[in-house]
Amino acid sequence: MNFGGIYPAHSLRDALFVVVPVPYDLTSTYQPGSRRGPAAIIEASTNMELYDEELKKETYLAGIHTTLPLTIDARGPKNMINAVRKKISTVSALNKIPVMLGGEHSISFGAVQALKEKYPKLKVLQLDAHADLRESYQGSPYSHASVARKISEICPLIQVGIRSMSKEEADFLPPSKVKSYSADFASEKKDWCETICKDLSGDVFVTIDLDVFDPSIMPSTGTPEPGGLYWRDVLRLLKLVSHSCKIRGFDVVELAPIPGIVAPDFMAAKLIYRFMGYITK
Repeated sequence: MNFGGIYPAHSLRDALFVVVPVPYDLTSTYQPGSRRGPAAIIEASTNMELYDEELKKETYLAGIHTTLPLTIDARGPKNMINAVRKKISTVSALNKIPVMLGGEHSISFGAVQALKEKYPKLKVLQLDAHADLRESYQGSPYSHASVARKISEICPLIQVGIRSMSKEEADFLPPSKVKSYSADFASEKKDWCETICKDLSGDVFVTIDLDVFDPSIMPSTGTPEPGGLYWRDVLRLLKLVSHSCKIRGFDVVELAPIPGIVAPDFMAAKLIYRFMGYITK
């Protein structure tokens, strides 16, 4: 199966987007299961109309190639992150746009490392319920709860949708260079998207933890948090960012499918396809 159920499948040579499934959730806490996320997203995408009713086009014609799932390295998150970095470096070297499907959020650091090598001025936009700024968690600085901290050490980082953090993270934020916007900021400020985009320009990687959405529409995450963003909120931001910046890659992580409830899987697939459409203008 390939993303979108495209037949015949697009070759790597002819594709603009390269979808890389990474079914990994070794450091997940609370509710594991995001290792099943990539397969659920791809399956849901095969039931999606390839004509985009908002954009009035068939985005898949730009070319979407789906790789085999990345082989999992169970020795620990540092090894898995390194495997991701190597894979995304290979994709980026071909001047393709990598689209990584997680899996837990720790893998995003490997993708950022890879793209930072190619685009030295890379900035990262993180959509997330959680700050993920712990220096380490459960003994590992490469945990999903530390991914934003690691990213901030090598790239300018802008966070959106945050509504959960530890005291350690709250203390870290003020002296840091991380710009963190809460979900309340998005709900209370009419021009919140424009404000966020003032911090973004040039080469950008977008990492989307699906728990940025309110659990009323996205219950299938390992760590749901009330008070999240909604479908049109996120699309508005992604559309503006894609029009004002060069999106060099993105990921969608932390889908933990619930058996018998397919709406969140389909929503994740449609989010990916819509974002591809924005990127291709």
